[in-house]
Amino acid sequence: MITTADLITAAKWMGIATIGFAGLAALAFLLKWGARFRLVGVTGFMLVLTTGTFGLGLGLYTTPNIPGAGHYTTVYDTGSDTVVIAVSAPITATELDATLRQAANKVFSYGRLNAGQGYMTVRARTIVHPKPGLSEPLVLGEVKRSLAQREDNQMKVQINQKNLDRLSKVAT
Repeated sequence: MITTADLITAAKWMGIATIGFAGLAALAFLLKWGARFRLVGVTGFMLVLTTGTFGLGLGLYTTPNIPGAGHYTTVYDTGSDTVVIAVSAPITATELDATLRQAANKVFSYGRLNAGQGYMTVRARTIVHPKPGLSEPLVLGEVKRSLAQREDNQMKVQINQKNLDRLSKVAT
């Protein structure tokens, strides 16, 4: 599998080749070679390839898989500092913790706006049905993570044990 480092290295070598073709095109203009306009085209094409390869190198990030994380669905995303995910019942506190961490890693982006807080909040919720025809959202927990760094080892996970206990009673 091609990694980010491989793409950046390829972009570096393609950049060197682009500079070489640009120098060759300049030399062709000075010496009035017949292929001088073709060399300008090759240089332009190499510049496009180099830029694209460098862009791919910046854009390919892999998020780590957190062991024990369950399935979730993103139900609300402001595009800035708040995300809400839905998890299904039954879920344990350990699985909820792992799922919140997984979601926080997956939805992280340097392009998210922060409202001066510097962190993003990911909340986990589910829907319970205490009576037929009545649906109630139940917030199970949240995680706060940094918006400034991709690898955040200082994530603060809060589990609402009261709602988690209520969910286990309703789900059974």
